[in-house]
Parts: sequence; structure tokens; C-alpha cells
Amino acid sequence: MGVIAYTEADVKLLARLLRAEAEGEGNLGMLMVGNVGVNRVLGNCLDFKDITSIRQMVFQNPGGFEATQKGYFYQAARSNELNLARRVLKGERQHPASNALWFFRPGGDCPAQWYNQWNSGRFKSHCFYIPTESDCPSVY
Repeated sequence: MGVIAYTEADVKLLARLLRAEAEGEGNLGMLMVGNVGVNRVLGNCLDFKDITSIRQMVFQNPGGFEATQKGYFYQAARSNELNLARRVLKGERQHPASNALWFFRPGGDCPAQWYNQWNSGRFKSHCFYIPTESDCPSVY
């Protein structure tokens, strides 16, 4: 049982996203990308209203993930990423992505705010951004 409904196809899709977005950040970085994805499905708020599935989250347009536009995303998921995807779907959370809905890779320091959302921290190259609890209570 997961924190959101999912199928084995969703596990594979999320695993591909984790690798394509954050393979260079290691397992912890990939888990954090997964946290952001799951939060977008849980949230039903802000930019992610009516996003109710892994598939909708991964392919959201506009506002989705750049990795879906690259060939690397379309390669089959490997066992490591599949295991990481399952961990996230079962509710494992990693700070600073625990409540995050966004992340990006700046050229320098993490801005305190990004599109009016507060920075919750940085992991390696990625900065994570959280909504306020009043704007998006479902991710808290």
C-alpha cells in the first residue's frame, strides 16, 4: 500500500523519471525527486490541481519535467531505480524534499525564493522549494 495509488507501470515510469532527473545526485537525490513527484500527486494545489496520477504528474505540460523531452528518459528502468521508486511510493521522505513541490539546478547559490515559493534546502546541485502549509496542506 502506498501513499498514493499506483500500478507497476507507474513504478516503472517514476523510476525512469528519478534516473533521468537525478542519476548524478545518487540514490538520495533520486529519492528526493521522487518526493517532489509524489507530493505533486498528493497536493491537488497550486500548479498541480487535478494531478491525480503518476502519469499525469510525469507528463504535465506546461509545468512538468524537462527530462521527459530527452531520449535518456525513455530507456528502461533498472532495478535500483525501481526499488527507489517503490520506497518513495510507500511514503519514504527525505529532507529537504519532504514537502517540496519544485526543484531546480541554479548556476550558483539557491535563491531564498523561487516563483514565490520558499527554499527548503539544497542537495548537491538541486535546490528544493516548498509551498506554505496553508496553500498546500496535503503535502504536510
